[in-house]
Amino acid sequence: MAFPNIIRPFQIEGSDVRGRLVRMGSAFDQVLDQQNYPRPVARLIGETLALAEALASIVKYAGVFNLQAQGSGPVNLVVADVDSEGGLRGYARYDEAAFEADPEIEQSIPKLLGSGHLAFTVDQGADTDRYQGITPLEGATLSECAQLYFRNSEQLETAILLASDLGEDGSRAGALLLQRMPDTPDIMRSEEDREEEWRGAVVLMSSLTPAELLDPDIPTNDVLYRLYHENGVRVFDSRPIEFRCRCSRDKIARALASFEPDSLADMKTDAGLIVATCEFCHTDYEFDDTQIGQLRGT
Repeated sequence: MAFPNIIRPFQIEGSDVRGRLVRMGSAFDQVLDQQNYPRPVARLIGETLALAEALASIVKYAGVFNLQAQGSGPVNLVVADVDSEGGLRGYARYDEAAFEADPEIEQSIPKLLGSGHLAFTVDQGADTDRYQGITPLEGATLSECAQLYFRNSEQLETAILLASDLGEDGSRAGALLLQRMPDTPDIMRSEEDREEEWRGAVVLMSSLTPAELLDPDIPTNDVLYRLYHENGVRVFDSRPIEFRCRCSRDKIARALASFEPDSLADMKTDAGLIVATCEFCHTDYEFDDTQIGQLRGT
């Protein structure tokens, strides 16, 4: 069974607990195809992509949702962004020498990213204010770091489970996100009952293993049914996930046009070309002297 590329919104019946289930296969593979990442870096990218999709799906926006983790470790940057039309892309920067010395660096945030921060940004265009949230990289896992942000900055009870794996039959990544919504009170239930519902949902979520989350033989709805069938779970229309880079020659040209002539000259290769490479899809864009002159209107 092919692994899906979808986000499935859901709600546990009779409660204030809502969530998102993210599963991606070929979309994750397409991100990895752009570069030859070491396995620990590739798995970190998978978790970052899944987290970005889960978080973007709970935000209303028209533009780009960007997730970045920057640190002092052998992976100094990992980026994922999701546009409001469903396009996903991501990449990582890392110290090649560190992974040549230790190809299987421990899969933890302290070992891979070190100290730093996790930033969420919503960019809806030039005429709007950017929304940004930042939290320190304090936790053993990426999910713990994200939960810290919601606990300290949003005061919204949130639980997140992330997983990614690289297999011979394809790479897979997934996320399960739960949130207790504060704006849907039920006067028929006490706060104590609502708190118990939340704790129960999180306990059941923690029983889901990474292998089950990433198992192509378990249909997406069955993952949720196995966890929450006792109370009932309502699923909503899914949204597809697809790899899509937004780079273009025109965008690169506009960026280069902002540089002074001396700076452009310094960028030239021995062949007299400026070569700009997209970090997301690894596409090279070449500009010769004539094209460079056109950038500056000369």
